[in-house]
Amino acid sequence: MASETHRAIDAVWRIESARLIAGLARIVGDVGAAEDLAHDALVAALQRWPETGVPDNPGAWLMATAKHRALDLLRRRALLERKHEQLGHELQARQELAGPELDAAIDDPVGDDLLRLIFTTCHPVLSTEARVALTLRLLGGLTTEEIARAFLVPAPTIAQRIVRAKRTLADARAVFEVPRGADLAARVSSVLEVIYLVFNEGYAATAGEDWTRPALCEEALRLGRILAGLTPGEPEVHGLVALMELQASRSRARVGPSGESILLLAQDRARWDQLGIGRGLAALRRAEELGGANGPYALQAEIAACHAQARVPEDTDWERIAVLYDALASITPSPVVELNRAVAVGMAFGPGAGLARVEALASEPALAAYHLLPAVRGDLLDKLGRFAEARAEFERAASLTRNARERDVLLDRAAACARG
Repeated sequence: MASETHRAIDAVWRIESARLIAGLARIVGDVGAAEDLAHDALVAALQRWPETGVPDNPGAWLMATAKHRALDLLRRRALLERKHEQLGHELQARQELAGPELDAAIDDPVGDDLLRLIFTTCHPVLSTEARVALTLRLLGGLTTEEIARAFLVPAPTIAQRIVRAKRTLADARAVFEVPRGADLAARVSSVLEVIYLVFNEGYAATAGEDWTRPALCEEALRLGRILAGLTPGEPEVHGLVALMELQASRSRARVGPSGESILLLAQDRARWDQLGIGRGLAALRRAEELGGANGPYALQAEIAACHAQARVPEDTDWERIAVLYDALASITPSPVVELNRAVAVGMAFGPGAGLARVEALASEPALAAYHLLPAVRGDLLDKLGRFAEARAEFERAASLTRNARERDVLLDRAAACARG
């Protein structure tokens, strides 16, 4: 019975922790303190619920328990800082804020507090690594160990990142609020970057034995959908959701029975998730309706849509994809975008045209250790019948990747070239 209760508590925590921390951060004005208070409430639940049973509204129970502790903390602060009059007004205001209005907020699926928390965990004052770790911890409810496993780094490293992130926010006196005006656009960009980084690591794992990490894709999609609901007028948010939905729709077809990776053109398209494709196309239309058709995420979603709408690989509109990469390169120029454009050009206009673009990237410092550069070059050389050169490129790409499944694919390509 106790074990069942503990499983129920774990499930409740996964669902409620983000809103709980968000509501508490609004009371105490400190994300780190809010997380501590939320965990205090969790400990109280672990102690009481096995005896009393899980309450009908567990989220409200956790919030009420944590809220009382939060008010105690504010009183202690007021006494310690000896600013009775000033902090008395603050305490009264925060007590009013933590009243029925906050109790009702716990029943909302999303709300302003959650939006504030998203913008706080993705604050530009933090490093990208810190934003990712803090977002997954506070919004995803993942443990330090789970985050560490997902990114294949030691748990103490993730713990240090989270501690430093909370300290940095406190030292910078980061305000727990949704930015306005020009600041909003800049901060939305930061939030989207974090969510997309999480998704990409799940979609194509940087290192390790697994080709994909579905849990990270699911978490990024969940955060993206929440953000789209909270900021319905932001076209790039819908663009990112569209991109993730369309990419994730291919997940089942990207991995074989033994965990082996299956590349796009070899996938069984009958296994693609048509509901996911439908959601992605709907989100893309929403981004376009809001005037965001030329945003970087919307453009990438449009490229993904070209693949999603092709029933067989031969139906893929590669010329359209090449044009879309032209547009993407004009607004977010980067060597990786240029490499992807070279692939599209090779598919649309022949491997010779693609190879010419790849050769122009050979001296690009940012791609010196990027395994996909020799992988793409090898593919184009293979199509041109230059098998010995292609084999060398695939072997070089295999030596650069840190993902075991991807290494297997590249070595298989190299072996095929050796057979001519």
